[in-house]
Amino acid sequence: MTQDPQEERQPYHRRGKRTKKDSQVAARTATTMYTFIPDNFSPAKAKPPKELKPMLGSVVLGLLLVLAAVVAWCYYSTSLRKAERLGAELLELRASGFSIRNQQGEQVFRLAFSSGSLDLESCAREGDILSCSRSTGGPLNFFIQTVRPKDTVMCYRVRWEELTPVPSVEHTMFLGEVHWYGGAEMRTQHWPIQLAGLQAPQPFVTSDVYSSRAAFGGILERYWLSSKAVAIKVNDSVPFHLGWNATGRSLLLQARYHNTPYKPPVGRGPLPELSYRVCVGSDVTSIHKYMVRRYFNKPSKVPAREAFRDPIWSTWALYGRAVDQDKVLRFAEKIRKYRFNCSYLEIDDMYMPAYGDFTFDEAKFPNATEMFRKLQEAGFRVTLWVHPFINYNSSSFGEGVERGLFVREPTGRLPALVRWWNGIGAVLDFTHPAAREWFQGHLRRLRTQYSISSFKFDAGEVSYLPPDFSTFRPLADPNIWSRRYTEMALPFFSLAEVRVGYQSQNISCFFRLIDRDSVWGHELGLRSLIPAVLTISMLGYPFILPDLIGGNAVPGHTAAMGGGDAGIPERELYVRWLEVAAFMPAMQFSIPPWLYDQEVVEIARKFAALRAELVAPLLLELAGEVTDTGDPIVRPLWWIAPGDEAAHRVDSQFLIGDTLLVAPVLEPGKQERDVYLPAGKWRSYKGELFIKAPILLTDYPVDLDEVAYFTWVS
Repeated sequence: MTQDPQEERQPYHRRGKRTKKDSQVAARTATTMYTFIPDNFSPAKAKPPKELKPMLGSVVLGLLLVLAAVVAWCYYSTSLRKAERLGAELLELRASGFSIRNQQGEQVFRLAFSSGSLDLESCAREGDILSCSRSTGGPLNFFIQTVRPKDTVMCYRVRWEELTPVPSVEHTMFLGEVHWYGGAEMRTQHWPIQLAGLQAPQPFVTSDVYSSRAAFGGILERYWLSSKAVAIKVNDSVPFHLGWNATGRSLLLQARYHNTPYKPPVGRGPLPELSYRVCVGSDVTSIHKYMVRRYFNKPSKVPAREAFRDPIWSTWALYGRAVDQDKVLRFAEKIRKYRFNCSYLEIDDMYMPAYGDFTFDEAKFPNATEMFRKLQEAGFRVTLWVHPFINYNSSSFGEGVERGLFVREPTGRLPALVRWWNGIGAVLDFTHPAAREWFQGHLRRLRTQYSISSFKFDAGEVSYLPPDFSTFRPLADPNIWSRRYTEMALPFFSLAEVRVGYQSQNISCFFRLIDRDSVWGHELGLRSLIPAVLTISMLGYPFILPDLIGGNAVPGHTAAMGGGDAGIPERELYVRWLEVAAFMPAMQFSIPPWLYDQEVVEIARKFAALRAELVAPLLLELAGEVTDTGDPIVRPLWWIAPGDEAAHRVDSQFLIGDTLLVAPVLEPGKQERDVYLPAGKWRSYKGELFIKAPILLTDYPVDLDEVAYFTWVS
């Protein structure tokens, strides 16, 4: 570039000593500058050239973008580290709950922490354990441990333990759109589980659902299973309460010690802990087999062969409390007259002078010894009804008080009196060795004196204990009292029956369903029979007695026809009921078929013979396998078709083992039904061969004297 001409003419002064002339020029220049500057003058900043403005804006914007990128990267890195820390294999933990995926990446389980959220900043992962030390409510001990017991099973041990007093710990388990099974015997039984309404969490304890509509039944376990091959088992140490929400299709799992029969372990405060195991497998059958082998006891023996082969005959529905010596002998005589076999004859309520006595009422049984002799000569084995109650008017009551044999009120000083269906009395404390020996001593004496074969152990539910009580050995879980009662059947197992079950799978006797009403529906009726048997089978109880054929014929609870003040069950209902019972592990009459007509007698004989020839050999074979495998005898259709969605919904058919499929008629006025055959080759009882299964046979004809059954063709 060329310089300005005037700029060239300006002299260039070297730094150095000033001349006098230079000083004078500078003074004049300064005077001239300050003379013309106003007082309010503010010098303006020098403006950059216009061409530099876009460049500066770009620089500033670039710096902001770089800073944002750095912040984002730091946040992303932190999130990655947090995700890695709070994730486990196929499990994602959030502050509000967790979810689990199967090996195919499908979410199969979801649970929410309802009573509090985790503080994720307190969480850490070390090896296979993910733990947290704080929640929104304060300090806690929380962990999820991942366990892979086998290649096809992934399990997660979950524990939420409060370290400061709180009312409860509650988690919500979402059922989703899949099918769930298990839990408990219920008054209204469905298969799979159907929720109704909203139920606040209540103690998960054995109860008499015949007396209490909303309670859980006498046979229960803390175990549920889904069609997506997920199983959950709540730990024994939990003070467990269960509720549900039908709208949200969820179960409410709760641990609490407030206002409940659960008590903290001795030496511990009432700090609730909710812990459970969730296991995911490849299919519903295999995960159930794993859970049973891992967490349930198995029967060690098999009941008597005749209990599987021949019908049981009970005096209860026929005679009720009016039973006496003559009626028992006439009952036995007619069983033989109509040419029926008998595994054993059961003398039910009430043969004793008072409830709690272990002798025969001489007014009703003037010569009990002679009666038993005649029954034995006729080939009858006899069992007696017993229970855990000693009424206040019993001759045994004073002895029980004196020896401290009863469950007591909270202070432990006085026996706790309870009301049950036959009056008011005390309850034997089966945690007390003296009470156990006293009770079994009376049973042994009866067996020896009258050659009694065994006993029907009735009741035993926690719901018959007072709300607050004490026992010889403190019980953190009141269900253990039920367990101790069922143990009384062990010496008499071969022909014994009980109606409560909790951690009692190793007691090798028959477990009886709660009394059924003589009705068709799902509420204690015929339709509830198969769902109840399947549910109890999944809880690990293979030897099941589905109560009386036709139900109990209780007035007001009976679809009845003529036959006395109470009436007897409707003829069609009775026939369809005996047809189902012929394929169950045990078959029990009380209302006899000869109260109807000759056709009903012939139908009953036909199915008793079919049971002896076809069903009993298979039952006995499967019963022998149970002691090794724990597999159920009565199985759902999905047992052999775990991936078949249709099989998961079938509630009116069942399998005996893997090879005999039974599809009874369960609706009034029907002589046909739809039958679903899973994959395989099946031959019907009529000889038809079906080779294109799975198949739905619509309106398959089934006459009144028939049950549709099919055998698997290998």
